[in-house]
Amino acid sequence: MLIKTLVVGQIETNCYIVTDETTLRCAVIDPGDESNTILDYLESNRLTADAIFLTHGHFDHRLAAAAVREATGALIWIHRNDAVTDGVDQFKLPADPDVHFYKEGDIIKVGNLTFDVLETPGHSPGSVTLRCENALFTGDTLFRDSAGRTDLGEGNIHLLLRSLRRLYSLEGNYEVYAGHMDTTNLDRERRFNTYMKYAAEENPGT
Repeated sequence: MLIKTLVVGQIETNCYIVTDETTLRCAVIDPGDESNTILDYLESNRLTADAIFLTHGHFDHRLAAAAVREATGALIWIHRNDAVTDGVDQFKLPADPDVHFYKEGDIIKVGNLTFDVLETPGHSPGSVTLRCENALFTGDTLFRDSAGRTDLGEGNIHLLLRSLRRLYSLEGNYEVYAGHMDTTNLDRERRFNTYMKYAAEENPGT
């Protein structure tokens, strides 16, 4: 598995290209902007994009999704709670009939890679974490030394703390690829992340 990070857009969102090096088939996670940058990387590395995974529906994580889909034919995936089928909401994806909805426990294959969907709401009602091999793509749920804000859209601090507690409780030490800022790992965040420690130790919210 090869993971390429492209930092895109005014809010410097991490867009991840996750590639099965055997088949050169890949997933594009959170194409937040700059579709040309994303497509140039795919073309220059002769990659075939099979899926566009959105960790949540906030605009800075999905502005380039439609353009990447149009250019590649890749399927867009998002949780239903972060999509709207009519109207406009900057915190939700405008979902046309070709958008696919995933949920807890869904498993999606890209080449020889397997992506497991974990529902981790709180930053948004439909936030998910995608697990692939030893990597977690946490969107804006978990950051290095921090966690997602809950004062936007339908954010919910109690749900976020529950999601952080869930990630804390996962067995093993995963590499954590967050929606913004630097990569980290789960053991480090268990030790040093104040938000995650509070969620795990104080057992707040229900």
